Amino acid sequence: MPTAIVKLDEKANQVINMVKAKYGLKDKSEAINKMAAEYEEELLEPELRPEYIDKHRKIAQEKTVSVKNIDAYFDSLRKR
Repeated sequence: MPTAIVKLDEKANQVINMVKAKYGLKDKSEAINKMAAEYEEELLEPELRPEYIDKHRKIAQEKTVSVKNIDAYFDSLRKR
């Protein structure tokens, strides 16, 4: 696992300590890892997320329907 020596300003240090306390973490490393995980969930584009790839694979395996006229097809579905 990589290690890093970082210099934090006072505000960043306070935020890390709040995350550490909120989630009951043992040290600042765990707090930084938690922040990185939440950042990933919130900001990364969906197509980069592993769960999006899994969802796409499941959809790709679904049965498809071939239609000549899409409007007629959807009209027939509405009449059901």
